[in-house]
Formats: sequence, structure tokens, C-alpha cells
Amino acid sequence: MTARNRNSKIKLAFEQTSLRIPLAEIELLRAVTPAIKRTLKYGQIAASMTEVGIIEPPVVVRIPGKTDRYRLLDGHIRIDILLERGEKDVVCLVATDDEAITYNKRISRTATVQEHKMILKVLEQGVSEERLARALNVNIASIRNKRRLLDGICEEVKKLLQDRLVPINTFNELKKLRPMRQIEAAETMIAMNRFSWPYAKSLVAATPQNQLVSEKRKSVRGLSDEQLDHMEREATNIDREFRLVEQSYGSDHLDLVLATGYVCRLVDNIRVVHHLARHHPELLSEFQRIVQMRDAA
Repeated sequence: MTARNRNSKIKLAFEQTSLRIPLAEIELLRAVTPAIKRTLKYGQIAASMTEVGIIEPPVVVRIPGKTDRYRLLDGHIRIDILLERGEKDVVCLVATDDEAITYNKRISRTATVQEHKMILKVLEQGVSEERLARALNVNIASIRNKRRLLDGICEEVKKLLQDRLVPINTFNELKKLRPMRQIEAAETMIAMNRFSWPYAKSLVAATPQNQLVSEKRKSVRGLSDEQLDHMEREATNIDREFRLVEQSYGSDHLDLVLATGYVCRLVDNIRVVHHLARHHPELLSEFQRIVQMRDAA
């Protein structure tokens, strides 16, 4: 098959040109409720549209059998804001398939580090902090906090957390740690899949004084110096045990997969099952439970 023939069979997801469509010709899949209109997201989108216009056009699909009628796949809030403002039309991308069910699954929240980089890029292009704050419907202090997000964070941690949804306050806690301890804390959060501010605070509280940036003795409400010392020792022990388990996890998991596969083959053998049922019913029960657990997983 030639390259031309292969390319001719590739179906485009969108029509090659966008269209300016009257809002009256767009059918909505769902209503934007008053509760949605009170959300932070709605306010941010409205502020952004006021300040810089629509950055991402709504997505529609043609309705079969209806001339000049479209079904909205993505952009209900944007369309609602336009209707509230009395606008008559909007530029849309026209999808070639009705993928309303799967379209939104492709959308993911922006990771904290990526959002920081986007803000830096916009500011470098000459957009003022005030205008950016208005566009995102946040105060200037929030923009400045996100701008300074990675100040004091070592490069290894930036890479480890670049695709994670990490609260800003968690980064502020990590800044209290020296680089090597920052890396250890970040790896622990990833292994535990916990990035919350309270969890980060607990890691800082359990950090020995010599691994903190500040030489001042840290204090935690409700805990004495003796209790903090005990927490540090326990955290060190737990961290050591965790890394020992982490080192053997790969080989242990492989052994478990092989053993489970062997047990499943035994249970699939009728003669083996009959023998176990007559002479070792308790083993057969356990083997069958292992098979059920594997199937459920």
C-alpha cells in the first residue's frame, strides 16, 4: 500500500476550517446550572474571556439530517457566558464525529509545575501580573506565589514533580529542606501517591535538624522537643525499611506472578482438582481463592 493510499484512509478529527456559527443554531447537551455559575472555574473563564477573549474555540458536530444545526461537544461554560452577554455568534471547531462521551476524557488538569512554566512564559511575553490576574480571576498575590513556585526547589525535585498535581503549600514545605532531603521527600510522596500539604508538613516535622535549611529549631504545635526527636528517629527507621522493601519489590512481584500463574494452571487441571478435593481440600480452597483474587484484580 502506498503512502498516499494509507494517508487517504486517515480520517481527520476536525474539519479543516473553523466556522462562525450563530449561537441559536447550537444545541446544548446539558444546562449550565446556577451552582456551576457560582464556581471558581466559571468565574475564571468569564474573566479570561473578558480580558483576552476566547482562547480555545468551542467544539461542535453537525447534526445529521438538520441543515445548519450543530451539537455542542465541548465549551458549555463558554457558550453560556456568551449568551449571558448577548453575543450572537462564535467561532467553533467542527468535529467530524460525535464523540461527546469520550471527548472530555481527553482533558486533564494542568500539573502545578507546568502551570508555573506557563505563567512565566506569559509574563516573559510582556503581559503584566495585573492583567494575568484579571484573566485568571485571581489576586496578584496568587500569581506571584505561582511565579516563585520553584524558587528553592532543586532540579531533581522539579523533574520528579513536573507532571504531578501538587499543592503550592507542599512546595513551600519542601523549600524548608536541604536538596538531598527534598529528593527523599519527593520520592516518598510519589511512592505513597500523597502530595497534600499536611503530609508534606509531617515529612518536614520528621526531618533531622541537620537536613533543614534553617538552623533554627523547628516547632510543631502540641509536640515537645522530645517527641520531635522521637519522630525523627522513627521516620529514619521507616525510611530505611521502606527503601529495603522498595529494592526487593521487583523480584518479589515477579515471584508472586510466576507462583500465581502456576497455581492457576494447577486449578485448571481436572485431575489435580479431583486429587486435592479428595486428599487436601484445604489446599484446594486456598488455591481457588488465589485464582479468584487474580481474576478480580
